[in-house]
Amino acid sequence: MGKRRKTGKKTLIFRPYITRGIGIGAKVKIADNSGAKEGKLIGVMHLSTRLNRFPAATVGDIVTLSIRKGTPEMRRQKLRGIIVRQKQFIHRPDGTRIQFEDNAAVIVTPDGEPKGSEIRGPIAKEATDLHPRLAGVASIII
Repeated sequence: MGKRRKTGKKTLIFRPYITRGIGIGAKVKIADNSGAKEGKLIGVMHLSTRLNRFPAATVGDIVTLSIRKGTPEMRRQKLRGIIVRQKQFIHRPDGTRIQFEDNAAVIVTPDGEPKGSEIRGPIAKEATDLHPRLAGVASIII
């Protein structure tokens, strides 16, 4: 019996704990100009949870959305998105707390590139730290 050899190192991104405020089945507003208006959260990517616990998402998470309202081409599609706002408080490491009026997401391609050319409304700084491409199309970063 030989020992298993580890091949390569994993780089860890420092991500402070943010309360997961958007559960499966929640309706989120689409904050970009891709043609979708409202989506339903049906999955959270790269998340391992406890047995029988429903997955939940927070700011910066990549999620799977089912588009409910929007243009006829966008409706009834399953697309990926990134959560950019949440109603639940976000506790920042410096002690401040921030809260938004609604839960919102931005539609992205499988590469992580935003589908729309602009993002309506403010987005959280935590989302742009994890996904820098969002910062290029954002109007306000809080």
